[in-house]
Amino acid sequence: RDNLADYANEYPAQFVLGYCATYIFMQTFMIPGTIFMSLLAGALFGVIKGVVLVVFNATAGATSCFFLSKLIGRPLITWLWPDKLRFFQAEIGKRRDKLLNYMLFLRITPTLPNLFINLASPIVDVPFHIFFLATLVGLIPAAYITVRAGLAIGDLKSVKDLYDFKTLSVLFLIGFISILPTILKRKKIYE
Repeated sequence: RDNLADYANEYPAQFVLGYCATYIFMQTFMIPGTIFMSLLAGALFGVIKGVVLVVFNATAGATSCFFLSKLIGRPLITWLWPDKLRFFQAEIGKRRDKLLNYMLFLRITPTLPNLFINLASPIVDVPFHIFFLATLVGLIPAAYITVRAGLAIGDLKSVKDLYDFKTLSVLFLIGFISILPTILKRKKIYE
């Protein structure tokens, strides 16, 4: 951490550019390790700048992955996750009128992996503007938690230390609040 901090202070523009390029590349091509990049953002840039960087990079990478999947992803996703893809398509079809709320819920809670959401969304016809907005807003809570944990990077023993029961409970609560309008509308329709 200290060596990277020295380098980041000496060459701030180059470091941020390299950090962003690496994060977006990893996110676009589904290379594991972006959580460590998020921790690094907290350790080197602090909470506010770190969250902005992580959300920007994660959204840019997810967007690139979305378009890459739209171009060449259908055979791969159909082969890797046929059942999960059919389930996701059915869920998207049921929620077309409140799709933004559903996508926010998926982004905020660890219900489906972000990798799957990025790859499958264009295949099941999630409109790009909804995908983008849900990604941009929905990644903020997890980015905040991870970046904040990066402040104490020396104290972490494993990635599991980031997501304890309390943290997961808060994420599910935020996710529930994001789909509450859909639940209330459905209840009103049934009455």
